[in-house]
Amino acid sequence: MGNLVWHDFARYVSITASLYAVWSGFYGIYFRKFFWDFIGGTLRDPGGLQPAPGAAVFITLIVKNPIIQIFAMIVGLFMLALEYPLPQLKSLSIHRSFALKIVLLLFQSFLTLLFYQGTNSALWSLIAAGSYARAIILGETMEEAKDNRGKGGRA
Repeated sequence: MGNLVWHDFARYVSITASLYAVWSGFYGIYFRKFFWDFIGGTLRDPGGLQPAPGAAVFITLIVKNPIIQIFAMIVGLFMLALEYPLPQLKSLSIHRSFALKIVLLLFQSFLTLLFYQGTNSALWSLIAAGSYARAIILGETMEEAKDNRGKGGRA
């Protein structure tokens, strides 16, 4: 049948996860809820589940001020600019760096795991990071890297 090209698979999964991270960031700004509020929470009869007092940091960064959602959207937009890619980034080496993409995907996964709407993006970002790691293990290179050989600093 053929071989799976891992970095192409990872690129498509990463684009999907990053689009979802941007979308979930917008959605998380309007409906603010952090994902781990059920741990240590108190169930009250007229008020429902109230987070534990130790979750005050999450309440500040996610519910009161949507800082985590905004950072997740910024990282998601940057990943989209790297993966799609923007014409300005296509000739740069950061577009071809699998290691940078793995780090950014893990950071995106961490950020989107903190708020409720971003859990799917966190899962798919981890899958894309694992696929990029598999591409590194197999020694894959991007086609743009082959095209830029011998250009002497213009790559």
